[in-house]
Amino acid sequence: MLNVHSPLDMHVHLRQGDMLNLVAPYTARDFAAAVVMPNLTPPVTSLAQVLDYRQAILRAVGESFTPLMTLFFRAYSRAELLEARPHIIGVKLYPAGMTTNSEDGPADMDEARATLAIMEELGIPLLVHGEGCGFVMDREALFLPVVEDWARSFPRLRIVLEHVTTRAGVELLDRFDNLFATITLHHLLITLDDVLGGLMRPHLFCKPVAKRPEDRDALRRAALNHPKAFFGSDTAPHPLEAKEASGCAAGIFSAPVALPALAGLFEELGALDRLQAFVSDRACAAYGLTPIPRQVRLERRAWIVPERIGCVTPYLAGQTLAWQVAG
Repeated sequence: MLNVHSPLDMHVHLRQGDMLNLVAPYTARDFAAAVVMPNLTPPVTSLAQVLDYRQAILRAVGESFTPLMTLFFRAYSRAELLEARPHIIGVKLYPAGMTTNSEDGPADMDEARATLAIMEELGIPLLVHGEGCGFVMDREALFLPVVEDWARSFPRLRIVLEHVTTRAGVELLDRFDNLFATITLHHLLITLDDVLGGLMRPHLFCKPVAKRPEDRDALRRAALNHPKAFFGSDTAPHPLEAKEASGCAAGIFSAPVALPALAGLFEELGALDRLQAFVSDRACAAYGLTPIPRQVRLERRAWIVPERIGCVTPYLAGQTLAWQVAG
């Protein structure tokens, strides 16, 4: 038996409409709070949209869960951000075209600097999808100099490098006090070989793509030990017809298995006692959070991940996991 106090998922895609109602309860079941991404259709770019989306989430999951809301990055005025600040945990920047529903993100990163300066002044964190244009395996590396420049230019701006995938990205955390990172479950478990090494496995295709074994090993070390690296699942559901298609959508629906699979991995690595820090304590320290008190109990009892949840195939479908959330 393992008790986790107020676990947090610091990066989730809860979608909208029927998909929201299908997938959000899985996050709310296992986590006290989660950082909700704003790349909807249309993107969440106003306080009114933030408040409407928050209410839609709470209607889907109830009040025992806290959605931590974000704005989609654009050129904001100081007045807009000042009004939104009590209602958001940060602003999420997607470089244009880098992932699902990111077409409205900035194409020229220099144009972001005016808004970043306002965010620094107001103490609003920047959450960034850290990929630049280029060969797909190099996109994170290509964007890291931009992150370095921002971390140096705006030293009081808290920057979270979302779903970090490379050893170089992890190493960058040690160079700047204001830089943090989220790490996903799937990037802790797979490499690109799992996706493409045999038959292509579309349900493992995500952005950023999984990288090399040495990158995965660096992520594992950071998950166990780094005080500025914390859990963000990047759970990103797509219907079956969008995944098993010639233009396969990027995203892995990991919410139903996140905590049990993490417990299995941390047990395998001999570090179950460090799971609490990874899934809650470090994020609380980084963001200054005091989540609602909630105990989630994990028990070592085998179960088989369902092949399908509604119209979505979950991560690790059909596999047997050793741990499960009690109750």
